[in-house]
Amino acid sequence: MGLVPIPSQTAGPFFHLGLTAHWSIGDLASDGVKGERIQLACRVLDGEGVPVGDAMIEIWQADLEGRYNHPDDIRQNNIPRAPSDPKFYGFGRLATDAHGMCTFSTIKPGRVPGNGKTFQAPHINVSIFARGILNRLATRIYFAGDPANHEDPVLNLVPADRRDTLLAHGHTQPNEWHFDIRLCGDGETAFFDI
Repeated sequence: MGLVPIPSQTAGPFFHLGLTAHWSIGDLASDGVKGERIQLACRVLDGEGVPVGDAMIEIWQADLEGRYNHPDDIRQNNIPRAPSDPKFYGFGRLATDAHGMCTFSTIKPGRVPGNGKTFQAPHINVSIFARGILNRLATRIYFAGDPANHEDPVLNLVPADRRDTLLAHGHTQPNEWHFDIRLCGDGETAFFDI
C-alpha cells in the first residue's frame, strides 16, 4: 500500500462565527470618559497587499492616566494604584470586513510605567487572529509624532527601519487614526514573541 498525498488545510476562518458575531466590542468607552476620544481604523493585509476579510483584532489599552482596567495593574514600586476610569473598559474585539477593515472607538491612552523609573509612550496592545495563523500575532500601535516615542523602551527594541510598521498615522479628520497590519512580505508589521 502506498501513501497518497492529500491537500493541506489551514485553520479557520471561524472567528466571525464564534468570537465576533455576538461578542464584538468596538466602543471601549462610555459617555463621560476622561481623555481624547479617537477613532482607530485597523486594516489587515496579506503578503500581496490584499485585504484579509476574515481576521479578528483584539486591542487592550490603558486609560488616560496609564492604568489598565485589571486588578493586577499596579503602579511602579508596587505602590497601590488609584482605580482605573470606570467609564473606560480597555478591551475591544472586532472582525475585519471585506476590505480587511474594522474601526474602534476609544481614547488615546496615557503613559504606562516601564522598567525602573521609565514610562512607555502611549500605545495600544494588539492581537491578530486570522486564517492560517495557529497562534495569535502580538504587536503594538504607537501614535506617529508622539514625542514620547523616542524614549519608549519597547519601541526602541525594534530595529529603526521597522519602527514605522508600529505607527498609526493621523487621518484626514481630527481624532482619526489609521493602522495597517501587514502579515508578511514588504513592510511586514513588527510582531512580538510573547
